[in-house]
Amino acid sequence: MTATTPSPLTVLGTGAMGTALARAWLAAGHPVTVWNRTPSRAEPLAADGAVIAATAADAVAASRLVVACLLDDASVGAALDGADGSDGADLTGRDLVNLTTGTPGDARSRAAWAAARGARYLDGGIMAVPPMIGRPDSGAYVFYSGSAELFAEHRGVLAAVAGTEYVGTEPGLAALHDVALLSAMNGMFAGLLHAFALLRGTDVAPRDLAPRLVSWLGAMAPAAHTTAERLETGDYTKDVVSSLAMQAAGVPTFLRTAEEQGVSPELLLPYLDLMRRRAADGHGEEDTAGMVELLVRRATDPLPSLPVS
Repeated sequence: MTATTPSPLTVLGTGAMGTALARAWLAAGHPVTVWNRTPSRAEPLAADGAVIAATAADAVAASRLVVACLLDDASVGAALDGADGSDGADLTGRDLVNLTTGTPGDARSRAAWAAARGARYLDGGIMAVPPMIGRPDSGAYVFYSGSAELFAEHRGVLAAVAGTEYVGTEPGLAALHDVALLSAMNGMFAGLLHAFALLRGTDVAPRDLAPRLVSWLGAMAPAAHTTAERLETGDYTKDVVSSLAMQAAGVPTFLRTAEEQGVSPELLLPYLDLMRRRAADGHGEEDTAGMVELLVRRATDPLPSLPVS
């Protein structure tokens, strides 16, 4: 099957991302049935040619290929099992592609849940925001994991909305890749915010710092390859240019500068603390890759207290 062969599919969920996906598939010539718990949010897609299903069960019955893009994993179960007050959907013989954001554990559980209901399952992690969907030049792509047969059969349809990257049969791998990349992004954004905060009250305009940040971070990003090599070999001291001891020695400068500028260091403190701990434990000759050893929990280690519900 190719992206140019019309192939009917169903989209469950017409929030910002679900709507973008449905419109992109419609634009590519694929017949699309949509369903949303709040029907009014699906209605605008009718003007683009979508068929609006009254219930999730009706939507699933309309197509063999069913794409879920809902609020969370619980919403997927509620919609398809009928826990939201509707009839449960018959997934027998269906191909379920779940693009709902979730954890690797969610994906593994949902894959088993789908198999028990007679469906093939593919999990996805969308590396894009809605305006990037359906634009070949946007760089948008989706990680997929789970049924290799499902992915191979529907790859053309899936590629009509964004690039595809299949990362393995283990259902949790797409979510794991998604969260790993987003975690790195959030760390970068934390550094950006701290950098801009340091400039508050000075004559340096944020727009003047921005291109310097982009250039600097772009130059630093390839360090990921060196870190990966060190993690794979276990040798954290080979060809070290800036040792952990040297970097830890600079921590007071970061903290004093923040204090002088009236900026909280809370976005940097966890990273700086790990750096100092690793150096103090006798690993000052390493680079920062060895700090991973402080992050990886043993099975007996308690989870840190996090303000997450």
